[in-house]
Amino acid sequence: MTSFFDDAYRGTPPWDVGRPQREFVRLAESGEVRGRVLDVGCGTGENAIFFAKRGLEVWGVDAAPRAIEKAERKATLKRVKVTFLVADALRLERLRRTFNTVTDCGLFHTFSDEEREKFVGSLNSALETGGTYIMLCFSDKEPTDWGGPRRVTKEEIRRSFQKKWKINYIKEARFESSYHSDGGMAWLSSVTKS
Repeated sequence: MTSFFDDAYRGTPPWDVGRPQREFVRLAESGEVRGRVLDVGCGTGENAIFFAKRGLEVWGVDAAPRAIEKAERKATLKRVKVTFLVADALRLERLRRTFNTVTDCGLFHTFSDEEREKFVGSLNSALETGGTYIMLCFSDKEPTDWGGPRRVTKEEIRRSFQKKWKINYIKEARFESSYHSDGGMAWLSSVTKS
């Protein structure tokens, strides 16, 4: 899977819209993205750089080395400090660090059921108690005629976070991509570590 994503960054993949996702801009402006922030599956860093410009301490991790190279170049050009690392989202304990907020824009929907379980455990190691995981993923309401990633149901999100987590909300949202003029149907979720 890593090679697929790394190869996608030879060019501009459809999920890389060249700016932070509107949903994450709104969340940052409302104060939901706070404290020390980890952007997991950060891609070329648009969301992470936006958070850092707002004065937050931000780390961005992605398994695709090309994505991290592009993210580092963008941060340097924009004179923004973000710690970018090539890292496995299923092994966040290797960061040896905890965060107040973990953001995920389009990573959760790439995982198999087994990987989702590992990811939730990995998140647990990276979040402070009382910290929040904020996730944007394609919804089961998004048509499948164009292919793309796996679609996710509200129930799958609830099941993934049923133990030791508090679901704050799961609401309809839009996921911007080059495939959609107004964004694809998505779920925006906020979950707090108990």
